[in-house]
Amino acid sequence: MTGAPVRTLLLWCPDWPVLAAEIVDGVPATGPVAVLHANRVVACSAPARAAGVRRGLRRREAQGRCPTLAVVDHDPGRDARAFEPVVAAVEEVAAGVEVVRPGVCALAARGPARYLGGEEAAAERIIEQVAESCAVESQVGIADGVFAAGLAARTGQVVPPGGTPGFLAGLPVEAIGRPALADLLRRLGVRTLGEFAALPAGDVLARFGFDGALAHRLAAGHDHRPLAVRQPPVDLTVTAHHDEPLDRVDAAAFAARMLAERLHDRLAGHGLACTRLGIEAVTAHGQELHRVWRHDGLLTATAIADRVRWQLDGWLSGSTGRAGARPARPTAGIVRLRLVPDGLLARGGLQPGLWGEAGEERDRAHRALSRVQGILGPEAVVTAVLGGGRSPADQTRLVPWGDERLPARPGPPPPGVAETQPGGAGRAVTQPGGAGRAVTGAGGAGRGGPRRPGAVPPWPGRLPPPAPAVVLPVPLTATVHDATGEPVLVSARLAVSAAPARLAVGGTAPTEIVGWTGPWPVDERWWAPAEARRRARFQVCLADGAALLLAVEAGRWLVEAIYD
Repeated sequence: MTGAPVRTLLLWCPDWPVLAAEIVDGVPATGPVAVLHANRVVACSAPARAAGVRRGLRRREAQGRCPTLAVVDHDPGRDARAFEPVVAAVEEVAAGVEVVRPGVCALAARGPARYLGGEEAAAERIIEQVAESCAVESQVGIADGVFAAGLAARTGQVVPPGGTPGFLAGLPVEAIGRPALADLLRRLGVRTLGEFAALPAGDVLARFGFDGALAHRLAAGHDHRPLAVRQPPVDLTVTAHHDEPLDRVDAAAFAARMLAERLHDRLAGHGLACTRLGIEAVTAHGQELHRVWRHDGLLTATAIADRVRWQLDGWLSGSTGRAGARPARPTAGIVRLRLVPDGLLARGGLQPGLWGEAGEERDRAHRALSRVQGILGPEAVVTAVLGGGRSPADQTRLVPWGDERLPARPGPPPPGVAETQPGGAGRAVTQPGGAGRAVTGAGGAGRGGPRRPGAVPPWPGRLPPPAPAVVLPVPLTATVHDATGEPVLVSARLAVSAAPARLAVGGTAPTEIVGWTGPWPVDERWWAPAEARRRARFQVCLADGAALLLAVEAGRWLVEAIYD
């Protein structure tokens, strides 16, 4: 690599993960706060540092040093979302911003310095802009290269041009940002970046490898990495203002079609298509209406116009909803209509079916269900999404038609994984009616603990197939008695007081139990007292041919599901 390092201005927001937690989640950064990842502190607030909390501490040790410490889980997405307004504020003053990481952004210093009256003036102006626009404190460092500018920002310095090697020479080797390399250099007697930079480059490459050679160049001030300039997002929204309020569906539909064509042309001009469409309306009385529509294919101009028309029809006509309920109509006509495209992707990434009529039936069904949503609301049409969990009720989540089909819990476990039935008292229960399927026991019981990020949990204690035919949304209360008429109890050690003989659901007459198996304990989220749940499950077969899934929780018997 040749050429001198680029004169770089770097803006640094100290303790950004803590500030992001305050901005997004409302956790006050004025108190002792620590952000944890993998049970170790990755960032903490100034009051927490004053109490002895440091990066790298384990959670228990950090809380031991500061009993009032507020703990927040590390969320890179939250940090990035909260930093976006800061980057936008910097772009209002200077163009060509690179986001190094959430909380840090850099840009070439030459442009802002020329039109703002020098590098110091540019640094002060950018700090003021961020403080006024986002109420965020920041520091700026200017040096030759991104690496040196980042270190200069820690103390708010402006390193003179050509003075970067001298500025770096006195810093400890830990400033290189490679703990393993810094520890090795310390043991070899190299304590500063200047001493490291004085080593022959060939020897460094032979001893420490390519990464060590790169660190050696940075320590010497030879940072030639070009800035990866961020391209500001293009504003693709379209807005229409109406002097005469739109209070009739036909007039609103005409306006919607014109606005949809404008949006489609704007997206096509950038080679884009959207899979989500935000519809915003403002009435003459200032009432704001908003709805987001999804589509699993290409949103053409007609498709956009249809969704806008359906939504306006639902708002303006006040069509009858479920159970006779009528949505609240706006208090006045619509004076402003805005379409916001979301879920953007390259237009070439959405292709129609290979054959001419493939998918037409699905598209007609989608249009019909979307029409129902436009009249009755998004919750009027829901679909089931299967996920992980230990009970049938946990494994299913209902989501509105067209929304992200994400399970409530990670999973399910891979098919074909053998699940063993725990040992214990009980008899095998066969499916009633001679269907030939066995209602088998749940997998091995055990406590589930916090799992590694990104790992698919195995869900020990999960009910294996076959699944129940009916999962009750609200479990039914029941009573279980033994042969002598005494209630059947389950102790904390899972000892059953007597064999279940009769079952009464609600106020119905008792029914004889001809087969049962269990108990299988489930002790979930024991590390979070507010969410902890402990119960034992049974499968029973009744004399009338019914097969049920029962649970004992806090001394109460409940019917959770019914087998066919």
